[in-house]
Amino acid sequence: MDKTIQDFIECKRLAVIGASRTGDKFGNMASKELQERGYQVFIVHPEADEIDGESCYPSLAAVKDKVDGVFVSVPAAQASDVFHEAAEAGLRNVWLQQQAETPEVIELGKELDLDLVYGKCILMYAPPVRSYHAVHRFFVKLFGQL
Repeated sequence: MDKTIQDFIECKRLAVIGASRTGDKFGNMASKELQERGYQVFIVHPEADEIDGESCYPSLAAVKDKVDGVFVSVPAAQASDVFHEAAEAGLRNVWLQQQAETPEVIELGKELDLDLVYGKCILMYAPPVRSYHAVHRFFVKLFGQL
């Protein structure tokens, strides 16, 4: 497994950016799943006080001393701001969920010296891997892409 992925999934305190107040975004589902897998999750949302019964933080700077990594599940257009905020807070371990990456965003992550994971679903790597993610992971591993 890639060292950057391994380092990220070993982070047990994660800021999650991309949960919505309506509860219908991947960030909400990932937050719940990560908690069920033993991660301590801190939801960052600039306007919400609470999402899915969890207190929210207005920024990464507000939680920087509590987290080891940042899980990002926002549209690519918003990812640049998140990357700058992570770098300013001194947070280097960043997972950009699939579908949010663009060449420009990836390049920015490199310029900011982030330990960036992208193009992969966190639920295929954060243990214990369950359900259809376990099946998908089996085939990815079978073809030497894990």
